[in-house]
Amino acid sequence: MATYILVKEVGDIMLKVRNLYCGYDGKDVIKDFNIDITRGQNVSIVGPNGCGKSTLLKAMVSLIDYKGNIFLDGKEVKSIKRKELAKKVALMSQNSQIYFPYTVYETVALGRYAHIDGVFARLSKKDEEIILNCLSNVGILDLKDKLINELSGGQLQRVYLARVFAQEPDVILLDEPTNHLDLKCQIEILEHINKWTKENQKTVIGGGQEVNRGQRGREEGKQGNRRGERERKEGDGA
Repeated sequence: MATYILVKEVGDIMLKVRNLYCGYDGKDVIKDFNIDITRGQNVSIVGPNGCGKSTLLKAMVSLIDYKGNIFLDGKEVKSIKRKELAKKVALMSQNSQIYFPYTVYETVALGRYAHIDGVFARLSKKDEEIILNCLSNVGILDLKDKLINELSGGQLQRVYLARVFAQEPDVILLDEPTNHLDLKCQIEILEHINKWTKENQKTVIGGGQEVNRGQRGREEGKQGNRRGERERKEGDGA
């Protein structure tokens, strides 16, 4: 696996991967992979298409079988019950499928079900407040009653991001969720992620340049604004 690991910030070790092998149909894509990830760290997993970035993220959330060890807060990931794991780790990808015409609010509310007891339990007042706050944080509170199959691609990814925030995980895994969006939407969504993770001391692991793209986009935007201002001043002085 030709991969580079780009890291920022340091804290106590939260996720430990040792001698990891995983893949599909009996063929390992990831071979003997090792990494320690600390709480509050931002990690970019960079490599060419097909090198196994998505495969690695799926193993980290136990969506595919693996050999070796993935420890989350000292516990083997595959031994953690699915509901408990959902309280700790959330995966956001570009390939979320829409099967039912849920409203925006109902879709984001799905993020709270790891935190409630029983299949038919109702959302508490606290759950409802968290959902509304997450919708507000990503700028789609005014869309809460719309059906998700009526939204644009950028709006839909904001819905899925709000659902991840509502899940309140300790770790967010980003499997290139903004890859198919225009640059403006990419930057806005990644800024929401950066703001939320910094405020809540969360860990982000991105399969690609997701973790760094928001900051880079902001800097490019500032540079463009400065160039435009210089050109206007030069034009006024001509």
